[in-house]
Amino acid sequence: MSENTANLKRQCPGDGYEISISICKGRQRVHYPKCPVCHYRTESVDASSISVEGDTAKANLESGNARKVVQLSPNQDKAVNLKIFKSYDIRGEYPEQLNEYTSEKIGMAAVQFLKGIKTDVKNIVVARDIRLSSESLAKSLMKGIIKSGVNVIDIGEVSTDTTYFAVGHYNYNAGIMVTASHNPSKYNGFKLCHEKAMPISFDTGLSTISELARQTRLPASEQFGKIIEKDILNDYKKYVLNFANNIRPLKIVIDAGNGMAGKMIPIVFNGLPCKIVPLFFKPDGTFPNHEPNPLESKNLRDLQNKVRRTRSNFGVAFDGDADRCVFVDENGQEIGCDIITAIIAKELLRQENGATIIYDLRSSRILPEEIKKAGGIPYRERVGHSHIKATMREKNAVFGGELSGHYYFKENWFADSGIIALIEILNVLSSRNVPMSNLIAPLKRYSSTGEINFKVADKDKKIEQIAEHFKDGKIDYLDGITVVYKDWWFNVRKSNTEPLLRLNLEGNTKLIMEQRKKQVIDIIEEE
Repeated sequence: MSENTANLKRQCPGDGYEISISICKGRQRVHYPKCPVCHYRTESVDASSISVEGDTAKANLESGNARKVVQLSPNQDKAVNLKIFKSYDIRGEYPEQLNEYTSEKIGMAAVQFLKGIKTDVKNIVVARDIRLSSESLAKSLMKGIIKSGVNVIDIGEVSTDTTYFAVGHYNYNAGIMVTASHNPSKYNGFKLCHEKAMPISFDTGLSTISELARQTRLPASEQFGKIIEKDILNDYKKYVLNFANNIRPLKIVIDAGNGMAGKMIPIVFNGLPCKIVPLFFKPDGTFPNHEPNPLESKNLRDLQNKVRRTRSNFGVAFDGDADRCVFVDENGQEIGCDIITAIIAKELLRQENGATIIYDLRSSRILPEEIKKAGGIPYRERVGHSHIKATMREKNAVFGGELSGHYYFKENWFADSGIIALIEILNVLSSRNVPMSNLIAPLKRYSSTGEINFKVADKDKKIEQIAEHFKDGKIDYLDGITVVYKDWWFNVRKSNTEPLLRLNLEGNTKLIMEQRKKQVIDIIEEE
């Protein structure tokens, strides 16, 4: 074929044949499903102009291939709310923002996206948490997936890290977990990953999926996929226990928050010598005892009291989908997640000296100091699981931690797992044979504010004002603005979804922290 002729040919993503430019443009005009993920696209897509057709209607594309066009739940609102597509996942209030109609379209759109980047898409794992809307949304999601010609591997009600395990361990093409994580019961959503549990964030696919889901008309495959129910819990348990190392008979209070930890912990710990003191283990999607957000100190009070009353070795609280956790010591004192990251990092560096550890930039400076002291390489990264996971793969990091209670493991496909983090803490306490408070005391050398939120109308302008006021400090803009001085530092970053600025500040002493906190807050609140 001559060069001039070759320039007149194109190929749709995933298709094994070439088409002419005229056919390419024709497909764009009729909203061919692969167009949104194709670099040849020039025609704009106006979803409002596309008519809705019944299950048996045919879309006659210029290629000559007839495809079935599917009517999606005709008595529901046809508009897909784009606000549910967040930076790292899909999330919204049920059913006002996220309903069964939208869920089915997301299932079909996810398949179209995956087929655009990988031709051989056969199996997608679908799982769900205990929320009242999760089963219905999961069914709609699965309906959309199988209509697109792909099989669903239904692993039922499990934790989010179990979904990552299923995708990675069995080499499935992708996974979708129906959950709203730590949000109140009225919310629901989806966490997506593709092969090897790699995350699908807004930058790496959710934006395309949102564009596809906006289209009223989506093509179904001539041959539908199947829903295959699969019990993976025994395999998951064996996998997680591979991380355990001579665990002693410790007493642990575990607050499941009526979420998925209440199901997963008894499975994993059956046979281990630990004594579990259960708190709110009964799964209940209304979360009757407290919101499933362990980062809120008010949600830890029951755990703290139970630890003290039962004289337990420590306590741990999980969020709704059990991929995050927060620890308290034997006295019920809350432990910062950056301190837990330091403890686990030092343990893993004993096994892999010289390895890289990733941490988010809100963490205490004790963390990079301890990583270096243990023979590791600290690497500072932006907030957010997609950033942490991508950098971990790039650096082949053995471990990563976020201030939000996410802990990432190289041997877990670089994905996060609250239950594996708990196992690693048990490993440390079992080998050291000291109280948890003794373990963390040397790591509490600095004083921090925790994260403080401020409503700000013009976030960018405020960050400019902060930069000007503190221009004598060392400034970087990795995520928001970070300003570092000899005896204190702070970070101010923008919320992705709300008109908020988030402040984290740390000082060498409590007095310095309090003084500098007032100074920074005065600038943020200045009109």
